[in-house]
Amino acid sequence: MKILYAIQGTGNGHVTRAMEVVPILKKKGDVDVLISGTQSDLKLPFPVKYKFNGLCFIFGKQGGVDIFNTYMKMNSLRLLREIKSFPVEQYDLIISDFEPVSAWAAILAKKPSIGMSNQVASLHPLAPKPKKTDLIGKMVLEHYAPTTFNYGFHYKGLDKNIFTPIIRKQVRELKITDKGHYTVYLPSYDDDHIIKFLKRFKDAEWRVFSKHNTKEYHRKNISIQPLNNDLFLESMASATGVLCNAGFGVTSEALFLKKKLLVIPMKTQYEQQCNVAMLKSMGVASIKKMKKKHEKKVEDWLDDDKIVKVDYPDITEEIIDTIIENHAGKTIETTLEHSHYPLFQ
Repeated sequence: MKILYAIQGTGNGHVTRAMEVVPILKKKGDVDVLISGTQSDLKLPFPVKYKFNGLCFIFGKQGGVDIFNTYMKMNSLRLLREIKSFPVEQYDLIISDFEPVSAWAAILAKKPSIGMSNQVASLHPLAPKPKKTDLIGKMVLEHYAPTTFNYGFHYKGLDKNIFTPIIRKQVRELKITDKGHYTVYLPSYDDDHIIKFLKRFKDAEWRVFSKHNTKEYHRKNISIQPLNNDLFLESMASATGVLCNAGFGVTSEALFLKKKLLVIPMKTQYEQQCNVAMLKSMGVASIKKMKKKHEKKVEDWLDDDKIVKVDYPDITEEIIDTIIENHAGKTIETTLEHSHYPLFQ
């Protein structure tokens, strides 16, 4: 059986999920890996056969996507060539973790594709949504990487095809302690923005992992250091709490590690707004921006010892087995017979 596993390379959550999924897939068949996008900070521990530019969002420095740089790096003709030239016909099973080249190539070839991501779970009818719907953001989420059938991941299981997060083995094996500091990961803000906001909270020790800096330095009770996976996980496992954007990967790992959590959704990211809606329903704190008017919320969070309890068992292989049984070698018609909410028909 020939399997394609396609990964979105914007951010780290898709990559960390692949670290668990791909080794299991390799036990089931002949696996090729595709990655598109250029924003991940992690290296995959297995060969990648296809690397594409795809349709990549560039992180900004003021809390959201850098629209200008995203536009400058966008090349619709190149993306179309990547889609049209990709040999999707040779695969018996196509799994897309919110990856557009493989998803659209499958559509053109009239082959079924399986969505496997947090993004598809965010669109599920049972998933909490933000009070104010971002219509453009929702449309992007629906059409960025449309798939025939979806298996999603959210902070809670919602139905038989929406599961709790895949937590990588490296995180499951961490020793959990509390050394009194707060771990910070806000890749959509530059260091100056973060320091200006956090310096108001003088009694807290902040350890900031920066996507925009290559050298470690300190500003009183704030340390800034380049993003390093091992050091970041060690810091998070030994932290009192975690302050981060509302991306699915880091927030899920923080909850698994029993850390109190404060999230700031990235601007123009509908998926993160949906994540916040779910997290708030569970009791997780959030603020919209790093602004003076939100200081009181941060102070209350620092003073609060509440930790949201979750149960995230390792069921990754069971999910993979279900996908293979239901979809490997099947036609679009057969695949849609199983479908609850296909993003594309």
